[in-house]
Amino acid sequence: MSDHTIAFSLGLEREDEIKSVLKVVYEALQEKGYNPINQLVGYILSEDPTYITTHNNARSYIRKIDRDELLQIIVKNYIQRL
Repeated sequence: MSDHTIAFSLGLEREDEIKSVLKVVYEALQEKGYNPINQLVGYILSEDPTYITTHNNARSYIRKIDRDELLQIIVKNYIQRL
């Protein structure tokens, strides 16, 4: 049995695009009176788009991002801030 690790690598351009989408989604959720963190966590865990408001096309934007890519960016940025 061999131990294989899957390496994820996003280009800087894609990473910037994902960060931009997250910012738009976060702000749209906030504007509508939702708790953006809770809503984003619900979306990430379930992949249910109804956690994200349609305000400012936030739901359309978030659906363009693969959940693995989204998690990679979030974890990477969190670790960098430790």
